[in-house]
Amino acid sequence: MSGMEAIGLNRTGAEVEDVQQRLVSLGLLSADQADGVYGPDTARAVGAFRVREGLPAGDDVTEKVWAALVDATYRLGDRTLYLRVPHFHGNDVLELQRALGALGFPCGSDDGIFGAHTEDALRTFQLNMGLPSDGIAGSYTFSAIRNLHHSWEGKSTVAHPVSLGFARAAGVLESESLCLFGTSAFTRSVASRMSNLALATNPSSRIVSAESLSVSPATDMTLVHIVVPGEASPQDAPRVAYIEDDTLPRRLKSALAAARSSSLSRIAIELPGCTWEEAGEARSAQHFAITLLDGLCAALS
Repeated sequence: MSGMEAIGLNRTGAEVEDVQQRLVSLGLLSADQADGVYGPDTARAVGAFRVREGLPAGDDVTEKVWAALVDATYRLGDRTLYLRVPHFHGNDVLELQRALGALGFPCGSDDGIFGAHTEDALRTFQLNMGLPSDGIAGSYTFSAIRNLHHSWEGKSTVAHPVSLGFARAAGVLESESLCLFGTSAFTRSVASRMSNLALATNPSSRIVSAESLSVSPATDMTLVHIVVPGEASPQDAPRVAYIEDDTLPRRLKSALAAARSSSLSRIAIELPGCTWEEAGEARSAQHFAITLLDGLCAALS
């Protein structure tokens, strides 16, 4: 509707029907009032929409009002989103930002604009879900987000630690079945230390390292592969980047949920390297073991 003439009272036709259907989807007009005629009810609904969006008062649909109406009625999955100039903006971008933020991938601010921060959060989420990390929100990404709807709908962006502490996690250690393993000396040490901490907290812990098992992992066990940068893991397995912040438990939770809903119940956790700050190898391995086990316990609670 570029260069459009304002739509106002007594107008009829497809453009009026489109405006009315959008107002119905926003809850500003009832379905039985969407009759294709721009009457007083439609004018009042448009006026209420303009107030809600901070637009100048009025009851007709100008080009600016139409653009705001279109933005407000996009739903997540209506279109493919990616970083471009001018940026994508609208309600679907806002829904994406809120979902990512609640899952532990904050986008900087929930402003409904697909900028660099949103792309970065999306790429990290995709890597976490075992998806191609291309920064493009398409059908596979939308499907992954919808499958995790119970983890983000109605929840706010993570802002505070959700650490349980091992003592309070005793029940989680006994009820959840994870097999921890590494494929290098350092990552095997981290997996073994996590297992020892879990068993010291609860002797009945089922979160154990592969090296502590005398038989093959049970079929109900989720495999947790500890890796370092440059170390391969299955392409279709979620890969969680270890970042020691408030989002780690939520990112682990979404990765575990994705893994358990697939035929390959396996995730990878990528450490930043073999050292933590300036600590030696043993102290670094212990630090990673403590923070990772705490994050897993919080994610599984």
